[in-house]
Amino acid sequence: MTTNPTSTTTPPSARAGRREWTALGVLMLPLLLVSMDVSVLYFAVPAISADLEPSGTQQLWIFDIYAFVLAGLLMTMGSLGDRIGHRRLLLIGAAAFGTASLVAAYANSAETLIAARAVLGIGGATLMPSTMAILRTMFTDPAQRAKAIGMWSGVMTAGIALGSVMSGVLVEHFWWGSVFLVNLPSMALLLALGPILLPESKDLAPGRFDWLSVPLSMAAVLPVVYGLKEIPSEGWNVRYVVSITVGLLFAALFVHRQRTAAAPMISPDLFRGRGFAPSVGLNLVCMFAVMGSSYFTTQYLQSVLGKGALEAALWALLPSVPIGAAGPVATQLVQKGVNRAYVVAAGFAIAATGFVLLSLAGTDSLWLVLTACAVLAVGGVTVMSQIMDLAMGSAPVERAGSASSLLETGAEFGGALGMAVLGSIGTAIYRHEIPASAPDAAHETLGGALAVADRVPGLATAAREAFTSGMQGAAIAGAVLLAGAAGLAAVALRRVEVPEGSCETPDAPSKLSASGVR
Repeated sequence: MTTNPTSTTTPPSARAGRREWTALGVLMLPLLLVSMDVSVLYFAVPAISADLEPSGTQQLWIFDIYAFVLAGLLMTMGSLGDRIGHRRLLLIGAAAFGTASLVAAYANSAETLIAARAVLGIGGATLMPSTMAILRTMFTDPAQRAKAIGMWSGVMTAGIALGSVMSGVLVEHFWWGSVFLVNLPSMALLLALGPILLPESKDLAPGRFDWLSVPLSMAAVLPVVYGLKEIPSEGWNVRYVVSITVGLLFAALFVHRQRTAAAPMISPDLFRGRGFAPSVGLNLVCMFAVMGSSYFTTQYLQSVLGKGALEAALWALLPSVPIGAAGPVATQLVQKGVNRAYVVAAGFAIAATGFVLLSLAGTDSLWLVLTACAVLAVGGVTVMSQIMDLAMGSAPVERAGSASSLLETGAEFGGALGMAVLGSIGTAIYRHEIPASAPDAAHETLGGALAVADRVPGLATAAREAFTSGMQGAAIAGAVLLAGAAGLAAVALRRVEVPEGSCETPDAPSKLSASGVR
C-alpha cells in the first residue's frame, strides 16, 4: 500500500494523547443519543396519543419516520462529509438535531412532531458516519484505533437498550416532551467543544457530488427497509414483497451508477481493500441476529412473563452490563497476536450459543432468557468491534465517511432482515401450534390472543406456549446461521489484515486534509 509523502495526515506512528481521548468522549455523546432515539418513544407513544390525538397512520409515522430517514440518508451524508468535512457536517447535524429536539418536545400537533422526527433522522444520518470518520482520523495508531472503535460499538449497542428505559422513567415523572429535551445539553456541549477538540478531515479531490445517486440510494434503501420492518407483524403481504422488489431494482441501478459515474457517491475503490467487503457482509449478519432476537425477547418479557413495559425494559438492561467488556477484551486478544479471523469467528460462536440458550427457554425462564440475551450481545459486540476496525482500517482514510455509512446502512438492512426472517419463522410456528378452535385474533399474534383470552378458557396458556415454541424455532435458525457465519469468518478473514499504519487501498494515494488536533 502506498502513502503520499505530502499528505497532511498525522503520521501513522503517532499515538493519540489525552486530548484525543477527551475528544472521543465528546463524540460518544451524539452517538449515544442517536442510538437512543431509535427506541426512546417506546413508552412515550401512549402519552403522545392522548395529548396530540394522532390518527393511526400518523402514530406509525411518529414512531417510524426517524429510522426511515436515518437509513435512507446514511450513504448520502457519509459521502457529503468526505467532501465538505466531517467536523463541519457533525456540527451542522448537531445543530439540526438539537433544534428538532426542541421543536419535538413542544410540538402541538401530530404533523409538527412528524416533521421534527424527520429532521431528527436527517441529523442522525449526519452524526453517525461523521463520528466514525473523525475517530478514524484521530486514532491513526492501530491499537488505539481498535480500542476506540470497541468503545464506539459498545456505546452504540447500549444506547438502543437505554433509550427505552429512559423513555419510561421520564414519561413516568415528567411529560412526554422530556424524552426529547435530554438531547439538548449534549448537543450544546458538542457544539461548544467540537470546534476545539475535534479535527477536520475531508477528501481534497473528491470530484463533483453525484446528485443523481441521492434519490437512487434512498429509493434502494427505504422500500426494502419498509417491507422488511412490516413483514414480522403483517406477514408476507403482496404490498411488502413488491416494496422490497422495487427497492432491490433501485439498488441494482444504484450499484450500476457507482460503477460508471466519473465521481460516484460510493467509490468502488472502497472494495479494493480485501477486508472491506467481507466486513460489510459479516456486520449485516451480526445485526440480523441481534435485532432478530430482540423481536422475541421484548415480547417474551411483557406478554409471556406478564411484566409491565417499564419493568420489562429495566430487566432488559441487565444483558447490557457485560457489553462494555466485550469489545476491549476482543481488541486485547487481537493485539496479543490472535488472528482477528478467529476472534470474529469466536464472537459469532458465542452469539450462536446465546441462540442455543434461547431455544431452551420455557414459558417461565426469565433468567435463562436474560442470560441468552447477554451471551448473544457479548458475541455481537465482539464481532462488530473487530469488523468495524478491520473495515475502517482497510478503507482509504479520505473516504472514511463513505465507508462508515456503508457499514451502518448494511446494519440497518441486517436488523430489518433479521426481524423479518426470524419473526416470520416464529409467527409460522405460533400459528401452527395455536389451537384451531381459537378466535381469529388469537391466530394472528400473541397480543391478539391475550386480548380475548378472558373469553376462552386456557387460551392464554396455550398462546404463551405457542409463542415460546416459535421463539425456540427462530432461535435454532439463528444459531445455525451464526454457526455458518463463524466458519465463513474464519476462512474469509484468515489472511485479511490491515498492515500497521496503513490507511489506503492499493494505487489510491492519500488526498486527505486533516487539522485541528495537536
